[in-house]
Amino acid sequence: MMHKLARQIRFSINPFLKERPDGFNSYASRPCGQGFALYFSLWVELVGPVDADTGFVVNVVEIDRQVRAVVAPIFAERIGAAFRAGKHLSLSDVAAILQETFTQLEGRFGSLCVSRLSLDLSPLRRLAFDPEERRVFYFSEKFEFAATHTLWNDKYSEAKNLEVFGKCCNPAGHGHNYIVQVTVKRPMSREELDIGEFEKIVSEELISCVDHKNLNVQVPEFGRMNPTVENIARFAWEKLEGKFTYSTLSSITVWENDRTLCTYCGHQGDVL
Repeated sequence: MMHKLARQIRFSINPFLKERPDGFNSYASRPCGQGFALYFSLWVELVGPVDADTGFVVNVVEIDRQVRAVVAPIFAERIGAAFRAGKHLSLSDVAAILQETFTQLEGRFGSLCVSRLSLDLSPLRRLAFDPEERRVFYFSEKFEFAATHTLWNDKYSEAKNLEVFGKCCNPAGHGHNYIVQVTVKRPMSREELDIGEFEKIVSEELISCVDHKNLNVQVPEFGRMNPTVENIARFAWEKLEGKFTYSTLSSITVWENDRTLCTYCGHQGDVL
């Protein structure tokens, strides 16, 4: 039986300085950076069996050690060179750094396989590289909208609706501040992904349809189906599929609250 283990490593780089202080607080970032530094949050996923003696797939300390010894210098060198040359780094450029990172990490964890590398570009954006699809990268961004809904099935009696849906079947409805994460897959060889255009498509095609709306009343699709988090995720997919130039919709994740989410793929592709 195989397990997937993920570890977040945080490090900072000042691309204008030659000296790179290591620091002592890996919870904040290590290397620690100096002055106004660039902060990186890298997720490394490993796949393999659990060791019977330790209960580990791998000791996470070893992941930290390898990333700080091998990966942080790659980022420092590539990004520092770009900054000094005044060169813009596109998402494809950053994905190429992740690809180089993967190549350097291969074989450093024994028989374990590095299954994915993900870089948090911000708290709400993520870039990912999958070793099995080396010519593409995945880009994710989170959006928010507020809406009210009621969960109700006309086939059920009032008592049955209350039993199945609880307080959510209140005819007056109730509200949520939803978060939706849109993930697309894009070839590295294409021109740069225009994030502004990406956001415009999501905003116009999806968010404008649901934000500050009564989903049951004002969104025709939910006149025919309950606006559950599962159905909202599918609705979002149907609104956005095929709308991105040179990018393929990979997954939609909707958070109803911080404890309930649903991810939908209209195909059997990867999910971030």
